Amino acid sequence: MDGDAGELAELGLVLDQRPPSLHGESVMQFLAETLLRVRVRDGNLKPLSANVAQRAFEERRAQHNIVLKARQMGISTWIAARFFLKTITVPGTLTVQVAHTRQAAEAIFRTVQRFWANLPEAMREGAVRCSLANAGQMVFPALDSEFRVVSAGDESAGRGLTIQNLHCSEVARWPGDAAATLAGLRAALTPAGECVLESTPNGAWGCFYEEWQRAESAGVVRHFLPWWMEGAYRSRAVDVASLRDDERALMAAHGLTLEQIGFRRGVEASYRGLAAQEYAEDAERCFRQSGECVFDVDAIEARMRELELSAPRMEQNGSLLTWLPALPGKKYIVAVDTAGGGSTGDYAAAQVIELATGLQCAELQGRLGTLELARETAELAMEYNRALVVVERNNHGAGVIAYLDGVERYRNLYEQDGQTGWLTTAATRPAMLAALGALLVEQPDLFQSRRLLAECRTFVRTRSGRAEAAGGEHDDCVMAMAMAQAVRAEMVG
Repeated sequence: MDGDAGELAELGLVLDQRPPSLHGESVMQFLAETLLRVRVRDGNLKPLSANVAQRAFEERRAQHNIVLKARQMGISTWIAARFFLKTITVPGTLTVQVAHTRQAAEAIFRTVQRFWANLPEAMREGAVRCSLANAGQMVFPALDSEFRVVSAGDESAGRGLTIQNLHCSEVARWPGDAAATLAGLRAALTPAGECVLESTPNGAWGCFYEEWQRAESAGVVRHFLPWWMEGAYRSRAVDVASLRDDERALMAAHGLTLEQIGFRRGVEASYRGLAAQEYAEDAERCFRQSGECVFDVDAIEARMRELELSAPRMEQNGSLLTWLPALPGKKYIVAVDTAGGGSTGDYAAAQVIELATGLQCAELQGRLGTLELARETAELAMEYNRALVVVERNNHGAGVIAYLDGVERYRNLYEQDGQTGWLTTAATRPAMLAALGALLVEQPDLFQSRRLLAECRTFVRTRSGRAEAAGGEHDDCVMAMAMAQAVRAEMVG
């Protein structure tokens, strides 16, 4: 190939065709193996020949795709190769690859630069001459095409662009508001543009999980690539007599070998609870089994299934949910987790529980300012027999307490160490969350709210070790309930 722009453009028209001479392979696959070089596990450069996972993706690939995969399956490399070839064979193309971190973006870009550096000299000096190759951008002026690699943390990612090829990598680990970032990128994609989202699982929540769940209804092709598609994932064969029931079932269902089971045992020993996250085996269970959920997932989901037909009384456009009205003579606690309010701020929440049993009776969640939250809390407390009101006094809580006392004239307020309100500290927070976790397992029927349980499902332990809502999720209902149950335990002994 002499690097002529016209010849490349002709190839661009037939990239996805499978002529008989290629024995079932597409033109794109042929060009990948002929022109592109990758650095393999042993450090050597070799032609990019599609592996099992890459071929499986290519056979079902459509205009819009989402890929759920085990780690190191070569999918990011394959998509980079596909989009690189489209960039240098289709004039006027802008390709954008978005990685979850800057380091990952740099690694992808090195792969793309290696593709270019190992092209025939005639191509590099001809139509594929690169006029710019900085830390994340390659420009091919003869083709009026460009290849960019950016980080999802870059607030300007996709802004002001017209994108023909979009690859979003490790979406489950994008920082900040991943859904908003993805929406901005999709808005920049042309109607005929090609898009691939791919990631290993990271909990049954967040942008990637939601995209996977609604993919089929949105016309997006789902690709699931389990770890055994990677030929290198083998080790010493295990003894047949030592096989467990789950191992035998996996071998029967997928034709796995004893060497692959040996590899699987090594993964279990090394990764423990993260095995399902890094080496996915089932397209549904891998989400449930991945992520560091603080609470017992099985208990939460079992209770959520029990509540599927539950229909609470809904008021205030669904902000206030009521399951059990106040009964004469009963005592109640209203626990309040405050927020700043505003149309886009965090939610505030209030949980109403029976003092005697801890049973959840009502739940309020909304974007409420301090005065509005104080008013709603006072009304709720009055409805529940002048309930004891427990307000977290951290941050905005002091303002809510002041309004409850000075404006609403509500006096039945919880005091702790001589001060009105509950103080969440580095000591009290872990204890109240642990107590809530125990109740979810031991007395799940105390909890009536699917909204609360959904928050429990996305309440995770981050890399820093802190227990909090996963990125883009909320924990106000969780914290209000944990506070309510902690005060109840203190009062009933």
